[in-house]
Amino acid sequence: MYSRVNYTIVGIFVLLFGAGLVAFTFWLAKYGIKNEYNLYKLEMTESISGLSKDSTVRLRGVDVGRVSEIRINPDNIEQIEVFLKIRSDVPIKEDMKAHTEMLGITGLLAIEIEGGTNKSKLLKPKNGEIPIIQTEPSWLNKTSKGLGNMAENLSVLIEKAEKIMSDRNIETFGSILENTDQMTAKAVVTLDEFNTTMQVYKNAAVKLNDDIHSASSNFTRITENTVPALKSLQRAAKDFNRLTLLAEKSLNRGDYNIKETFEPMLVDIGILTEQLTDLTRELQQSPSNILFKSRKQRRGPGE
Repeated sequence: MYSRVNYTIVGIFVLLFGAGLVAFTFWLAKYGIKNEYNLYKLEMTESISGLSKDSTVRLRGVDVGRVSEIRINPDNIEQIEVFLKIRSDVPIKEDMKAHTEMLGITGLLAIEIEGGTNKSKLLKPKNGEIPIIQTEPSWLNKTSKGLGNMAENLSVLIEKAEKIMSDRNIETFGSILENTDQMTAKAVVTLDEFNTTMQVYKNAAVKLNDDIHSASSNFTRITENTVPALKSLQRAAKDFNRLTLLAEKSLNRGDYNIKETFEPMLVDIGILTEQLTDLTRELQQSPSNILFKSRKQRRGPGE
């Protein structure tokens, strides 16, 4: 009787221990009766070397699941299908995008999901198919392509540089430089000659200006000195002319008996009066002609 009780206690203990172990195992695996994960698929065309089953899936740096399977698309060998198991409490939006990301310097890859807005709709399966998360090239892939394009462009640039720096082009370029030096030297000489000529013209213009000012001053001074004398001479000529006319009228009337005696003198006086009148008129019109222009002597009657 005592042995049966011991076996019963041991059996109950074993059963309880086994149940607790199973519960503990489920707790560690975070696996319950309900499905706690949703399945998603990625269709990638770039290399995923370093990505393997059970690799980490992160949403903005937070672990949200694991990679459950990786395979080549049987309908398109250019694509790689990556299946993800993501916790059901994590909202996956239609505008989210996934790409691979290197974990440190280990060479291992993880799946990083980025983007998405609250206003966007949840990504749900359609017609019973696994929902597909959009993908984008990884930073490593972008960098590799960029370096490849850069290397290609650099190669093309080097090739063109070699063509430009050929012996023939170098010789031509040297000739151009030599001709440029000669043209520059000639231009400098021409410019110096032009400056010298302009200086000569400038000096001549200054001298001409001084001469004009001097002549103008002299002419003004001569005019100022001559005009009063001309006016006085003109008045004297008018008075003398008037006196001559009066004397001539008196002689014509016979007021004086010495008409025959003074008649030649009256003729000379008339000629002198005309000359004085002409001289006065010419001085009024152009005094400079009297000073600088040669003038023919007027002949008297009978000469």
